[in-house]
Amino acid sequence: MNAAGQPGGADRNDGHGGQLGLCVIGCGDFARTFAQSVRGRHTDIDLYFASRDPERARRYAAELGGAGHFDSYAAAEAPAVNAWYICTPHHLHLEHCRRAAAAGKHILLEKPIARSVAEGREVAAAARAAGVTLMVAENYRFLPAARRAKALLDGGVLGGLRLLQLQEQFPFRPQGWRNDRALNGGGTLIDGGIHKLSLLAYLSGRPAEIYAAAVPSAQPGLADEDGVALMTRGADGEVGIINHSWSAGAHTPAAWGSLAGTQASIVFEFNAPSLELIDAQGRRRITLEDDPRGLNAMLREFAAAVRQRRPPAMTAEDAIQDVALVAQAYESIRQGRPVSTSIS
Repeated sequence: MNAAGQPGGADRNDGHGGQLGLCVIGCGDFARTFAQSVRGRHTDIDLYFASRDPERARRYAAELGGAGHFDSYAAAEAPAVNAWYICTPHHLHLEHCRRAAAAGKHILLEKPIARSVAEGREVAAAARAAGVTLMVAENYRFLPAARRAKALLDGGVLGGLRLLQLQEQFPFRPQGWRNDRALNGGGTLIDGGIHKLSLLAYLSGRPAEIYAAAVPSAQPGLADEDGVALMTRGADGEVGIINHSWSAGAHTPAAWGSLAGTQASIVFEFNAPSLELIDAQGRRRITLEDDPRGLNAMLREFAAAVRQRRPPAMTAEDAIQDVALVAQAYESIRQGRPVSTSIS
Protein backbone atom coordinates (compact mmCIF):
# COMPACT_ATOMS: atom_id res chain seq x y z
CA MET A 1 0.00 0.00 0.00
CA ASN A 2 1.38 3.42 -0.91
CA ALA A 3 0.79 6.83 0.63
CA ALA A 4 -2.68 6.89 -0.94
CA GLY A 5 -3.76 4.43 1.73
CA GLN A 6 -3.19 6.78 4.64
CA PRO A 7 -6.28 8.20 6.37
CA GLY A 8 -7.52 11.43 4.88
CA GLY A 9 -9.11 12.97 7.97
CA ALA A 10 -12.33 12.56 9.90
CA ASP A 11 -14.44 14.12 7.18
CA ARG A 12 -13.22 11.45 4.73
CA ASN A 13 -14.66 8.40 6.54
CA ASP A 14 -17.92 8.10 4.64
CA GLY A 15 -17.69 10.67 1.86
CA HIS A 16 -20.58 12.75 3.19
CA GLY A 17 -18.40 15.83 3.68
CA GLY A 18 -15.19 17.34 2.35
CA GLN A 19 -13.26 15.66 -0.43
CA LEU A 20 -14.62 12.43 -1.90
CA GLY A 21 -11.97 9.76 -2.39
CA LEU A 22 -13.02 7.63 -5.37
CA CYS A 23 -10.94 4.61 -6.37
CA VAL A 24 -11.25 3.14 -9.86
CA ILE A 25 -11.27 -0.64 -9.43
CA GLY A 26 -9.90 -2.28 -12.56
CA CYS A 27 -7.56 -0.40 -14.90
CA GLY A 28 -8.88 -1.34 -18.31
CA ASP A 29 -9.57 0.74 -21.41
CA PHE A 30 -12.76 2.34 -20.14
CA ALA A 31 -11.15 3.27 -16.83
CA ARG A 32 -8.70 5.31 -18.89
CA THR A 33 -11.52 6.88 -20.93
CA PHE A 34 -13.34 7.82 -17.73
CA ALA A 35 -10.28 9.36 -16.11
CA GLN A 36 -9.38 11.33 -19.22
CA SER A 37 -12.94 12.67 -19.47
CA VAL A 38 -13.22 13.87 -15.86
CA ARG A 39 -9.63 14.95 -15.27
CA GLY A 40 -9.36 18.46 -13.84
CA ARG A 41 -13.13 19.00 -13.75
CA HIS A 42 -13.94 17.81 -10.21
CA THR A 43 -11.75 19.52 -7.63
CA ASP A 44 -13.87 18.02 -4.83
CA ILE A 45 -13.00 14.45 -5.85
CA ASP A 46 -9.65 12.68 -5.39
CA LEU A 47 -9.26 9.91 -7.94
CA TYR A 48 -7.26 6.78 -7.09
CA PHE A 49 -6.56 3.62 -9.08
CA ALA A 50 -6.36 -0.03 -8.05
CA SER A 51 -5.55 -3.07 -10.16
CA ARG A 52 -4.46 -6.68 -9.85
CA ASP A 53 -1.44 -5.40 -11.80
CA PRO A 54 0.34 -2.93 -9.45
CA GLU A 55 2.39 -1.43 -12.26
CA ARG A 56 -0.72 -0.65 -14.28
CA ALA A 57 -2.36 1.08 -11.31
CA ARG A 58 0.79 3.12 -10.76
CA ARG A 59 0.98 4.06 -14.44
CA TYR A 60 -2.69 5.10 -14.61
CA ALA A 61 -2.32 7.31 -11.52
CA ALA A 62 0.83 8.95 -12.93
CA GLU A 63 -0.54 9.50 -16.43
CA LEU A 64 -4.10 10.49 -15.53
CA GLY A 65 -3.62 12.84 -12.62
CA GLY A 66 -4.56 10.42 -9.88
CA ALA A 67 -4.14 11.25 -6.21
CA GLY A 68 -2.49 7.86 -5.73
CA HIS A 69 -2.72 4.15 -6.46
CA PHE A 70 -3.11 0.83 -4.69
CA ASP A 71 -1.31 -2.41 -5.41
CA SER A 72 -4.42 -4.54 -4.83
CA TYR A 73 -8.16 -4.27 -4.40
CA ALA A 74 -7.74 -5.12 -0.71
CA ALA A 75 -5.46 -2.11 -0.27
CA ALA A 76 -8.18 0.11 -1.82
CA GLU A 77 -10.28 -0.49 1.31
CA ALA A 78 -8.08 2.19 2.95
CA PRO A 79 -9.67 5.09 4.90
CA ALA A 80 -8.65 7.63 2.25
CA VAL A 81 -11.14 6.00 -0.10
CA ASN A 82 -14.85 6.64 0.40
CA ALA A 83 -16.14 5.02 -2.77
CA TRP A 84 -15.25 2.47 -5.44
CA TYR A 85 -15.88 2.89 -9.14
CA ILE A 86 -16.02 -0.75 -10.20
CA CYS A 87 -14.85 -1.21 -13.81
CA THR A 88 -14.25 -4.95 -13.72
CA PRO A 89 -15.76 -7.66 -15.98
CA HIS A 90 -19.48 -8.41 -15.66
CA HIS A 91 -19.03 -11.73 -13.87
CA LEU A 92 -17.06 -10.01 -11.08
CA HIS A 93 -19.58 -7.26 -10.33
CA LEU A 94 -21.36 -9.11 -7.53
CA GLU A 95 -18.11 -10.21 -5.86
CA HIS A 96 -16.60 -6.74 -5.98
CA CYS A 97 -19.79 -4.98 -4.87
CA ARG A 98 -20.01 -7.29 -1.87
CA ARG A 99 -16.42 -6.48 -1.03
CA ALA A 100 -16.94 -2.74 -1.36
CA ALA A 101 -20.12 -2.85 0.71
CA ALA A 102 -18.45 -4.89 3.45
CA ALA A 103 -15.71 -2.26 3.62
CA GLY A 104 -18.29 0.54 3.88
CA LYS A 105 -17.45 2.02 0.48
CA HIS A 106 -20.10 3.71 -1.66
CA ILE A 107 -20.37 2.10 -5.09
CA LEU A 108 -20.39 3.47 -8.62
CA LEU A 109 -20.75 0.33 -10.74
CA GLU A 110 -20.22 0.00 -14.47
CA LYS A 111 -23.18 -1.25 -16.45
CA PRO A 112 -24.73 -3.74 -16.56
CA ILE A 113 -25.41 -4.07 -12.85
CA ALA A 114 -25.07 -7.83 -13.36
CA ARG A 115 -25.57 -10.59 -15.90
CA SER A 116 -29.14 -11.35 -14.81
CA VAL A 117 -32.02 -9.84 -12.87
CA ALA A 118 -31.46 -12.25 -9.96
CA GLU A 119 -27.77 -11.39 -9.76
CA GLY A 120 -28.60 -7.68 -9.97
CA ARG A 121 -30.89 -8.02 -6.97
CA GLU A 122 -28.06 -9.61 -5.02
CA VAL A 123 -25.86 -6.63 -5.86
CA ALA A 124 -28.55 -4.22 -4.69
CA ALA A 125 -29.16 -6.23 -1.52
CA ALA A 126 -25.47 -6.11 -0.57
CA ALA A 127 -25.37 -2.31 -0.84
CA ARG A 128 -28.67 -1.90 0.97
CA ALA A 129 -27.61 -4.13 3.87
CA ALA A 130 -24.37 -2.15 4.29
CA GLY A 131 -26.12 1.22 4.05
CA VAL A 132 -23.91 2.48 1.21
CA THR A 133 -24.94 4.39 -1.89
CA LEU A 134 -25.11 2.28 -5.06
CA MET A 135 -25.35 3.93 -8.46
CA VAL A 136 -24.93 2.17 -11.78
CA ALA A 137 -22.75 4.14 -14.19
CA GLU A 138 -25.28 4.33 -17.03
CA ASN A 139 -23.74 7.39 -18.62
CA TYR A 140 -26.16 7.51 -21.58
CA ARG A 141 -28.84 8.84 -19.22
CA PHE A 142 -26.47 11.73 -18.49
CA LEU A 143 -25.65 12.66 -22.08
CA PRO A 144 -26.41 16.39 -22.50
CA ALA A 145 -28.57 15.67 -25.57
CA ALA A 146 -30.51 12.97 -23.73
CA ARG A 147 -31.16 15.26 -20.75
CA ARG A 148 -32.40 18.10 -22.96
CA ALA A 149 -34.50 15.74 -25.08
CA LYS A 150 -36.12 14.43 -21.89
CA ALA A 151 -36.87 17.97 -20.70
CA LEU A 152 -38.39 18.97 -24.05
CA LEU A 153 -40.48 15.81 -24.20
CA ASP A 154 -41.72 16.11 -20.60
CA GLY A 155 -42.42 19.81 -21.15
CA GLY A 156 -44.84 19.03 -23.97
CA VAL A 157 -42.76 20.68 -26.68
CA LEU A 158 -42.97 17.60 -28.91
CA GLY A 159 -46.63 16.87 -28.24
CA GLY A 160 -47.38 13.16 -27.97
CA LEU A 161 -44.44 10.84 -28.67
CA ARG A 162 -44.85 8.73 -31.80
CA LEU A 163 -41.44 7.26 -32.61
CA LEU A 164 -38.03 7.01 -30.89
CA GLN A 165 -34.96 5.76 -32.78
CA LEU A 166 -31.45 4.96 -31.47
CA GLN A 167 -28.86 3.80 -33.99
CA GLU A 168 -25.20 2.78 -33.79
CA GLN A 169 -22.70 0.52 -35.53
CA PHE A 170 -19.19 0.30 -34.14
CA PRO A 171 -16.19 -1.75 -35.36
CA PHE A 172 -15.27 -3.96 -32.45
CA ARG A 173 -14.32 -7.60 -31.97
CA PRO A 174 -14.78 -8.85 -28.40
CA GLN A 175 -11.89 -10.69 -26.80
CA GLY A 176 -11.39 -12.63 -23.58
CA TRP A 177 -14.29 -12.47 -21.14
CA ARG A 178 -16.34 -10.33 -23.53
CA ASN A 179 -16.40 -13.27 -25.93
CA ASP A 180 -17.56 -15.73 -23.26
CA ARG A 181 -21.33 -16.00 -22.87
CA ALA A 182 -21.18 -17.12 -19.26
CA LEU A 183 -18.83 -14.31 -18.19
CA ASN A 184 -20.34 -11.49 -20.27
CA GLY A 185 -23.98 -12.51 -19.89
CA GLY A 186 -24.57 -12.48 -23.65
CA GLY A 187 -23.18 -10.63 -26.64
CA THR A 188 -23.36 -7.07 -27.89
CA LEU A 189 -26.83 -6.39 -26.49
CA ILE A 190 -25.94 -6.76 -22.83
CA ASP A 191 -22.50 -5.23 -23.38
CA GLY A 192 -23.24 -2.06 -25.33
CA GLY A 193 -26.83 -2.33 -26.50
CA ILE A 194 -28.05 -2.01 -22.91
CA HIS A 195 -27.10 1.68 -23.15
CA LYS A 196 -29.78 2.15 -25.79
CA LEU A 197 -32.43 0.17 -23.92
CA SER A 198 -31.71 2.21 -20.79
CA LEU A 199 -31.91 5.46 -22.77
CA LEU A 200 -35.20 4.41 -24.34
CA ALA A 201 -36.65 3.62 -20.90
CA TYR A 202 -35.38 6.96 -19.56
CA LEU A 203 -36.85 9.00 -22.40
CA SER A 204 -40.19 7.30 -23.03
CA GLY A 205 -40.76 4.95 -20.10
CA ARG A 206 -40.52 1.19 -19.90
CA PRO A 207 -42.10 -0.35 -23.02
CA ALA A 208 -44.95 -2.84 -22.82
CA GLU A 209 -43.66 -5.15 -25.55
CA ILE A 210 -40.38 -5.90 -27.29
CA TYR A 211 -39.51 -7.73 -30.51
CA ALA A 212 -35.85 -8.40 -31.26
CA ALA A 213 -33.79 -10.17 -33.91
CA ALA A 214 -30.09 -10.90 -34.07
CA VAL A 215 -28.63 -9.68 -37.34
CA PRO A 216 -26.39 -12.08 -39.30
CA SER A 217 -22.91 -12.06 -37.79
CA ALA A 218 -20.10 -10.27 -39.57
CA GLN A 219 -17.46 -11.89 -37.36
CA PRO A 220 -17.41 -15.70 -37.40
CA GLY A 221 -16.29 -17.45 -34.24
CA LEU A 222 -17.97 -15.20 -31.69
CA ALA A 223 -19.66 -16.81 -28.69
CA ASP A 224 -22.81 -14.72 -29.08
CA GLU A 225 -24.54 -12.09 -31.20
CA ASP A 226 -22.65 -9.10 -32.61
CA GLY A 227 -25.70 -7.17 -33.76
CA VAL A 228 -29.32 -6.76 -32.69
CA ALA A 229 -32.23 -4.84 -34.17
CA LEU A 230 -35.31 -4.45 -32.02
CA MET A 231 -38.63 -2.68 -31.85
CA THR A 232 -40.63 -1.77 -28.78
CA ARG A 233 -44.21 -0.66 -28.24
CA GLY A 234 -45.15 1.59 -25.35
CA ALA A 235 -48.33 1.78 -23.28
CA ASP A 236 -49.66 4.61 -25.47
CA GLY A 237 -48.67 2.94 -28.73
CA GLU A 238 -45.39 4.82 -29.23
CA VAL A 239 -42.78 2.81 -31.12
CA GLY A 240 -39.09 2.49 -30.35
CA ILE A 241 -36.48 1.24 -32.82
CA ILE A 242 -32.93 0.31 -31.78
CA ASN A 243 -30.07 -0.91 -33.95
CA HIS A 244 -26.87 -1.72 -32.07
CA SER A 245 -24.12 -3.66 -33.81
CA TRP A 246 -20.45 -4.47 -33.56
CA SER A 247 -19.65 -4.12 -37.23
CA ALA A 248 -16.72 -5.70 -39.01
CA GLY A 249 -16.19 -2.79 -41.36
CA ALA A 250 -17.04 0.90 -41.51
CA HIS A 251 -19.17 2.23 -38.70
CA THR A 252 -21.81 4.93 -38.70
CA PRO A 253 -20.13 8.37 -38.72
CA ALA A 254 -21.88 9.13 -35.43
CA ALA A 255 -24.33 7.24 -33.26
CA TRP A 256 -27.60 9.13 -33.32
CA GLY A 257 -31.09 9.31 -31.92
CA SER A 258 -34.38 10.94 -32.83
CA LEU A 259 -37.75 11.52 -31.19
CA ALA A 260 -40.74 12.25 -33.39
CA GLY A 261 -43.80 13.79 -31.73
CA THR A 262 -47.18 14.99 -32.90
CA GLN A 263 -45.99 18.62 -32.80
CA ALA A 264 -42.22 18.56 -33.20
CA SER A 265 -39.17 16.33 -33.52
CA ILE A 266 -35.65 16.13 -32.10
CA VAL A 267 -32.52 14.81 -33.79
CA PHE A 268 -29.18 14.43 -31.99
CA GLU A 269 -25.82 12.70 -32.07
CA PHE A 270 -25.02 10.96 -28.80
CA ASN A 271 -21.68 12.69 -28.22
CA ALA A 272 -22.46 16.12 -29.70
CA PRO A 273 -22.87 19.28 -27.57
CA SER A 274 -26.10 20.23 -29.38
CA LEU A 275 -29.38 18.89 -30.71
CA GLU A 276 -31.79 19.99 -33.41
CA LEU A 277 -35.43 20.83 -32.73
CA ILE A 278 -37.71 20.69 -35.78
CA ASP A 279 -41.21 22.18 -35.61
CA ALA A 280 -43.60 24.38 -37.59
CA GLN A 281 -41.20 27.32 -37.21
CA GLY A 282 -38.35 25.43 -38.85
CA ARG A 283 -35.11 23.87 -37.58
CA ARG A 284 -33.30 25.24 -34.52
CA ARG A 285 -30.00 24.10 -33.05
CA ILE A 286 -29.80 24.10 -29.26
CA THR A 287 -26.32 24.29 -27.73
CA LEU A 288 -25.59 22.03 -24.76
CA GLU A 289 -22.85 21.34 -22.23
CA ASP A 290 -19.68 19.92 -23.75
CA ASP A 291 -19.68 16.55 -21.96
CA PRO A 292 -19.46 14.07 -24.87
CA ARG A 293 -19.97 10.87 -22.90
CA GLY A 294 -22.04 12.27 -20.05
CA LEU A 295 -19.36 11.11 -17.61
CA ASN A 296 -18.95 14.43 -15.82
CA ALA A 297 -22.67 14.82 -15.18
CA MET A 298 -22.78 11.19 -14.06
CA LEU A 299 -19.92 11.70 -11.62
CA ARG A 300 -21.47 14.91 -10.24
CA GLU A 301 -24.72 13.05 -9.58
CA PHE A 302 -22.97 10.20 -7.80
CA ALA A 303 -20.99 12.55 -5.55
CA ALA A 304 -24.13 14.58 -4.77
CA ALA A 305 -26.10 11.44 -3.89
CA VAL A 306 -23.36 10.33 -1.50
CA ARG A 307 -23.05 13.72 0.17
CA GLN A 308 -26.79 14.33 0.43
CA ARG A 309 -27.56 10.78 1.58
CA ARG A 310 -30.21 10.34 -1.09
CA PRO A 311 -30.92 7.84 -3.87
CA PRO A 312 -29.06 8.64 -7.10
CA ALA A 313 -30.85 9.55 -10.32
CA MET A 314 -29.82 6.16 -11.76
CA THR A 315 -30.89 3.66 -9.11
CA ALA A 316 -30.14 -0.03 -8.71
CA GLU A 317 -33.78 -0.77 -9.57
CA ASP A 318 -33.45 1.22 -12.81
CA ALA A 319 -30.41 -0.88 -13.68
CA ILE A 320 -32.20 -4.13 -12.82
CA GLN A 321 -35.07 -3.09 -15.10
CA ASP A 322 -32.52 -2.47 -17.88
CA VAL A 323 -31.12 -5.99 -17.47
CA ALA A 324 -34.68 -7.31 -17.54
CA LEU A 325 -35.23 -5.60 -20.91
CA VAL A 326 -32.08 -7.25 -22.22
CA ALA A 327 -33.27 -10.65 -21.00
CA GLN A 328 -36.67 -10.10 -22.63
CA ALA A 329 -35.04 -9.09 -25.90
CA TYR A 330 -32.98 -12.29 -25.80
CA GLU A 331 -36.16 -14.25 -25.13
CA SER A 332 -37.79 -12.60 -28.14
CA ILE A 333 -34.81 -13.61 -30.27
CA ARG A 334 -35.16 -17.22 -29.07
CA GLN A 335 -38.92 -17.34 -29.63
CA GLY A 336 -38.96 -15.33 -32.86
CA ARG A 337 -41.92 -13.23 -31.69
CA PRO A 338 -42.74 -10.21 -29.53
CA VAL A 339 -42.69 -10.73 -25.75
CA SER A 340 -44.20 -8.82 -22.86
CA THR A 341 -41.81 -6.75 -20.76
CA SER A 342 -43.52 -7.47 -17.42
CA ILE A 343 -41.05 -8.24 -14.62
CA SER A 344 -41.72 -10.20 -11.44
